[in-house]
Amino acid sequence: MEIRAGTGGDEAGLFAADLYRMYARFAQRRGWAVREIDRNFAEITGESVFDTLKKESGVHRVQRIPRTERAGRIHTSTATVAVLPKVSSKEIEINPAHLKIDTFRASGHGGQNVQKVETAVRITHLPTGVTVACQDERSQIQNREKALEIIRAKIYQMLQDQQKTGVDQLRREQVGGAGRSEKIRTWNFPQDRITDHRFGVSVGNLEAVLDGNLDPLLEKIQKKH
Repeated sequence: MEIRAGTGGDEAGLFAADLYRMYARFAQRRGWAVREIDRNFAEITGESVFDTLKKESGVHRVQRIPRTERAGRIHTSTATVAVLPKVSSKEIEINPAHLKIDTFRASGHGGQNVQKVETAVRITHLPTGVTVACQDERSQIQNREKALEIIRAKIYQMLQDQQKTGVDQLRREQVGGAGRSEKIRTWNFPQDRITDHRFGVSVGNLEAVLDGNLDPLLEKIQKKH
């Protein structure tokens, strides 16, 4: 899983952190294992993880009064969520000649070096420009394997997106264009409501959902889907 701040400055970063906390707590309730790989990646393992969370991918919009807002104004910010399946080397084969591999010292969250040897790895897949860094593992070999796993997942997702884009284009040609926003979900704090725009469902008790109780929302989405 990858969560990134979108538009909205510091508030977008805070919302991205809230989403990470929500998914981590939801995973713990399900008995799934959560491991932070890098500041942009988290790995969740367990039964039916991808099938359960794949519909979380997209742009999440939040409307709320930021903690730093003194005038009480409601701000609108976004964060993006990507849920990538673990893809085997048999499904996505990568030519080693297409990889640029850099090594560096692993560092803590405060920026301090935590190792004297270069165990951290940054790999760039040159044909696609996909870059992944990993420093969570103890050895350079382990970090390299983990980074390659993520690169395979990202390339797999890119291929899926390309296929979907072709289908969407065909649909537009057949039924005409219709303006649509990028957002998949709005988190409206003043109204205590979460709305999923793809499936036309809403739930209340927003704070409980953000605390990891995603089941009421996921159940409604599954029924509509």
